[in-house]
Amino acid sequence: MKFSLFVHMERLDAGQRQEDLYEEFLQLCEIADRGGMHAIWTGEHHGMDFTIAPNPFVTIADLASRVKQARLGTGTVIAPFWHPIKLAGEAAMTDLITRGRLDLGIARGAYSYEYERLHPGLDAWGAGQRMRELIPAVKNIWAGDYAHEGEFWTFPSTTSAPKPVQAGGPPIWVAARDPNSHEFAVANDCNVQVTPLWQDDGETQTLMERFEAACAAHPEKARPKIMLLRHTYVGSDEADVAEAARELSVYYAYFFAWFKNERPVHQGLIERLSPEELAANPMISADAMRRNNVVGEPGEVIERIKAYEAMGYDEYSFWIDTGMSFERKKASLERFIAEVMPAFGA
Repeated sequence: MKFSLFVHMERLDAGQRQEDLYEEFLQLCEIADRGGMHAIWTGEHHGMDFTIAPNPFVTIADLASRVKQARLGTGTVIAPFWHPIKLAGEAAMTDLITRGRLDLGIARGAYSYEYERLHPGLDAWGAGQRMRELIPAVKNIWAGDYAHEGEFWTFPSTTSAPKPVQAGGPPIWVAARDPNSHEFAVANDCNVQVTPLWQDDGETQTLMERFEAACAAHPEKARPKIMLLRHTYVGSDEADVAEAARELSVYYAYFFAWFKNERPVHQGLIERLSPEELAANPMISADAMRRNNVVGEPGEVIERIKAYEAMGYDEYSFWIDTGMSFERKKASLERFIAEVMPAFGA
């Protein structure tokens, strides 16, 4: 089992300066690197202070001089917002800057708020179709002298400039949920990223079953890697754990509010939720977050991740974004490195 950190800048209100958030982001990445984590993942979002991450390649280029050992991944770029030539070139340049440490995670995207602004009229189905055309095109552009005539893009013979440092290009990871996405990833020699989000470990098992079915459907392909992304908090005691569960409940309330795309947004921040609205959804209550996400004292966290390892997951990614204070995130991450990872020989 390998371990990674999944991290953005995020805030629920204007109480923190963005400059301070970025410095805190850098510190968390440096802690993960010094602690021996395999990789650091950061993604792409637009116009949302909830997840501040407009271009992961810019962020990763900065991290490359600060993070000495860990691989650096896009978790994820949003496929319909990229032209294949542009994505191939920027990823290759970032691979050069990181000296061959880039992993390229790609997703169709999730927020209609972003679709409305960057690609009006787009829905999740259309975004997924663009992803399926984009990924093979990017691989062929890296190989060079590739002309493309597809449903969404057409261009004459093109070669990525620069070429990636890694032979064949950076490993590509597909964010997958439905069976078709798993099958596309396996058929196209891509690794797979999955997350149950707020759901329990029944969903974690279902996602693995979809992956295994896709592998079985393509026996001619080598088994790719599969990474599990889960909100994680390692507490000092039960009171600390209970507070983290409460904070996660608030975080997911805002996640759903952004996802529904119905509330007013001002200066990149969604209208605040009332206490009644925060408590309205039992599916994301503090009790549910305590049960479903990996939230507990070190022994409990080890037990949960051992179960994921037994399911067949190759990498566990510690999703640290929760809206809690930097001090609490830092303490949890340090406990994870010191008290959880050694149980896996890490």
